[in-house]
Amino acid sequence: MGWIVLIGSLLALGFLVDRVAKKRNIQIHPKEGAKNASDAERIYVETYLHHQRESNSHPFL
Repeated sequence: MGWIVLIGSLLALGFLVDRVAKKRNIQIHPKEGAKNASDAERIYVETYLHHQRESNSHPFL
């Protein structure tokens, strides 16, 4: 029962945040955030994702 309440409250929170963003005309563009990232941040994220892909493809090594 607790899981249902948790999932329902997360969905309600997402709905509420979406409504507030639409009401205030806030536009969220993930590509704009990627443009503003420094080279060091991009390298860090790409390296992290590369390591995660390798660890997921070989989970028992």
